[in-house]
Amino acid sequence: MNFKESLNHTIFSTISIVADELEFPTYVVGGWVRDLILQRKRKIEDIDFVCIGSGIELAERVCQELVGKAVLKVYQNFGTAMISYKGENFEFIGARKESYRKDSRKPIVEDGTLEDDQNRRDFTINAMAIQLNSENFGEFLDPFNGVNDLKKGIIRTPNDPEITFDDDPLRMIRAIRFATQLNFTIEDKTKDAIIKNASRLEIISQERITDELNKIILSHIPSIGFKLLFDTKLLHQFFPEFCKLHGVEKINNHSHKDNFFHTLEVLDNISESTDDLWLRWGAILHDIAKPQTKRYEEGIGWTFHTHEFIGSKMVKKIFKKLKLPLNHKMEYVKKMVALHLRPIVLAQDIVTDSAIRRLLFDAGDDIDDLMKLCDADITSKNPNKVKRYLANFQLVRKKLKEVEEKDKLRNFQPPVNGNEIMEIYDIKNGKEIGLLKKIIKDAILDGLVKNNKNEVLGFLRKTAKELNIKTKDEI
Repeated sequence: MNFKESLNHTIFSTISIVADELEFPTYVVGGWVRDLILQRKRKIEDIDFVCIGSGIELAERVCQELVGKAVLKVYQNFGTAMISYKGENFEFIGARKESYRKDSRKPIVEDGTLEDDQNRRDFTINAMAIQLNSENFGEFLDPFNGVNDLKKGIIRTPNDPEITFDDDPLRMIRAIRFATQLNFTIEDKTKDAIIKNASRLEIISQERITDELNKIILSHIPSIGFKLLFDTKLLHQFFPEFCKLHGVEKINNHSHKDNFFHTLEVLDNISESTDDLWLRWGAILHDIAKPQTKRYEEGIGWTFHTHEFIGSKMVKKIFKKLKLPLNHKMEYVKKMVALHLRPIVLAQDIVTDSAIRRLLFDAGDDIDDLMKLCDADITSKNPNKVKRYLANFQLVRKKLKEVEEKDKLRNFQPPVNGNEIMEIYDIKNGKEIGLLKKIIKDAILDGLVKNNKNEVLGFLRKTAKELNIKTKDEI
């Protein structure tokens, strides 16, 4: 198998010339080769190159030869270098062999042969290489029959999976990530080794784990990965809150749905309409508080009262533990969790303008995302019920549009602010100001007064009089 025609980018020809001059046997390896064979669309970027020699020296010389602005970063401690060139990243490393200590995933590194380097690769489908030296330019090397595993759709380690995962436990989650992204099956021996070594994740930093988890979440069908993470007990090591959703309890012939699988259905549903990682996280966490709010009520059945409120309070703790960003992205997910039942309630009852105004105010610019989440949350197997809910959500959307056009309430701020109220009534900022501001906001949202300054000032004078709050002129 020869890939000369696929190596027509400047980076390959430049490396070929420099590698010959340095007399370094040099290869492109890993994911780019895998995706080339799979014919997956992939940009010429984030490519890994291995040479028998100094990867840093090779990178330095290649950087000098590239026409245009190329930026070189050297990581001396790791013996690697990266070239950034025209928005693309290329990593260079010398072939090496690795050994590991039991308490760390950081390897002891020695110079090695190409065979040593391929032996240290995580999976057979990532251990294939293409030579770049001019004499054998485009020649394909596949020591572990990775092409056959690609054809069969199998994830398998090049060597004993027990050793592979014990050495670097992050590879267990990577196995699941590749199985999810490629829709492959993990070979039985490899999967058994993951189950056996699941607790070894404790030596891996949470940042690395979460990086792989986010890639699973962003895959086409993320439920594949979550089911594998659960079945192999990996999920239990770092996300026990999600595992608690699993299972069904039955009392007096009343049972509730399995909220673990329901959540995965919602995640898959939302993934059909958005690539937004944080909206997908909203789907993952929307029912996260159901295990602790679950109650059985005689004559009613199972209830999960306030699970949306308690769930929104859980988001920060989960984000902090998983090393997810504690910023506006977290606040967005909290909002999705807190509000996810509101449109459902509106879809069941008569939709009033007041309820729509409050939803618009609370959701702001995220109202469209919230409605997507509500659509995704419909996982009933009853087609008539699904049809009815979707029709009701369309009614909610119609009302949202009508009220928004009429009242302009998305992210609105009342036309009279706290400073103006203090000026009119000559009172300091405190409980009275907060009370008046809340009364004004509620009056606008309830439709008692229009969202314009003159009407609000008139309403304010009347309200203040009822509360015995006098203006400067009346004092």
